[in-house]
Amino acid sequence: MIQGGERGLRRPVLITILAVVTLFAGTACGGGKTGGTASGPPDAAQNVAGLPVTHFQSGFKANAPTPDVTVKNVTTGDDDKLATAAIVDVEKYWSTQLPANFGGQQFEPVKSLLSYDSNGAAQQSGCGSTKKVVNAYYCSTDDSVNWDRGVLLPQLRQQFGPVSVVTVLAHEFGHAIQARLGPQANMTKQTPTIVKEQQADCFAGNYFRYLAEDKSQYFQVSTDEGLSQVLAAMFSIRDPAGFNNTDVQAHGTAFDRVFAFQTGFEKTPKECAAMNQQNVQARIVEQPFAKGDQLHGQGTAKFNETAVADLQKSLDQAFTGVGAKAPQITAKDGTCPGGKSTPPATYCADTNTVSIDMAALTRLAQPVSDDGKSAGGFGDFAAFSEIASRYVIGVEKTADASVDNANAGLRTACLVGAWAKATNVVGQHLRLSPGDLDEAMTDLLQPNSLVAADANGVRPVSGFDRVAALRNGYLQGSPVCSTTYA
Repeated sequence: MIQGGERGLRRPVLITILAVVTLFAGTACGGGKTGGTASGPPDAAQNVAGLPVTHFQSGFKANAPTPDVTVKNVTTGDDDKLATAAIVDVEKYWSTQLPANFGGQQFEPVKSLLSYDSNGAAQQSGCGSTKKVVNAYYCSTDDSVNWDRGVLLPQLRQQFGPVSVVTVLAHEFGHAIQARLGPQANMTKQTPTIVKEQQADCFAGNYFRYLAEDKSQYFQVSTDEGLSQVLAAMFSIRDPAGFNNTDVQAHGTAFDRVFAFQTGFEKTPKECAAMNQQNVQARIVEQPFAKGDQLHGQGTAKFNETAVADLQKSLDQAFTGVGAKAPQITAKDGTCPGGKSTPPATYCADTNTVSIDMAALTRLAQPVSDDGKSAGGFGDFAAFSEIASRYVIGVEKTADASVDNANAGLRTACLVGAWAKATNVVGQHLRLSPGDLDEAMTDLLQPNSLVAADANGVRPVSGFDRVAALRNGYLQGSPVCSTTYA
């Protein structure tokens, strides 16, 4: 985050989203009840986009058939087996979905598949030599899908599990679908790269819904750990903070990429194809660092008492509509004597305070290094978000909303997202900087994150839903937090 409201905004949009006095109006959440509403089921935390929460090993099915397809330079290694099966399976998916969603258009398989080792002998695709190309890519010149089995796929599989390899291939095949749809997917020679990438992530989400519904012959994916592995893999291949979305190599921040994937998982291929320059540019958060950001640590605020004081002012300003005394953030030990503690930050109802452990949160605020390895933390906004979540618990309690169930955790993450968007207002004591939302979402995927935890520190099991809740609050504002997570 950037401290000090006097500097210019990265994206100067005035958002008036936190009229919290009306947020919990009505019987859906009033009086501490947990009943449902017409616009949001009471069990939002008990499913993942309408599917049951499941736990099992994601990857190949035990009875998966042997793929029958020709791949140039293929080996019998695990990564080629995964990639080959992924291509055959995703082609089967699109062979039915393309005609079903796009006026009966018949599906045509890609013309060529190539496996290569980026550190081995060079191979040739229509897009040139594969020497040192640590990548997977669709090449429109020869209508081919190509992948590096030497470096990229093993790294993904070892770090995030086998479904991460399937994710990458499903994304690349999304570009082949764009080539087949052309204008039906808003694809022209002038279509910006970021739009193509967002749409390909969305198409990958469509396919993963098919896996999660257990319709694949080859793969299975659990809606808890499996989808969390997919999201973690997408985080690992995001653009670095401060990347310009107009760059020809732009793929989006983790926040942008996960939004597109989750849209595909929740909606139809038609809605992915409807992504265009106008609606993508209206919501993406990928922006270059402003001059002021570069002068102040590339958007990294020093986590100290001054920063916490600025956070208090930011939260107070955002939640002025509550009509009750705001919780006060106090630097203690992150616990509450005689009450349920959720260190490193705890909402203490008897004193209406948020007790924080400065040392622990300072470690959490340490930035992730350029190589993606953490020095013990996930960045300044991860620490700010943890504190904000406990402040929000206090706000919810003063509004007489339930704060001790799974929906309360998702509602809290949603309101943290809404607060994050509210910081993009001129004059705020803190404001977002490129990469901040990725820091919060990285924290959300951790098993001990507080951002989507209820007052007792209990978190919804699905990382997919925790991330979606923060995203919904940021993009749609606070009203969706009440209607979706009643």
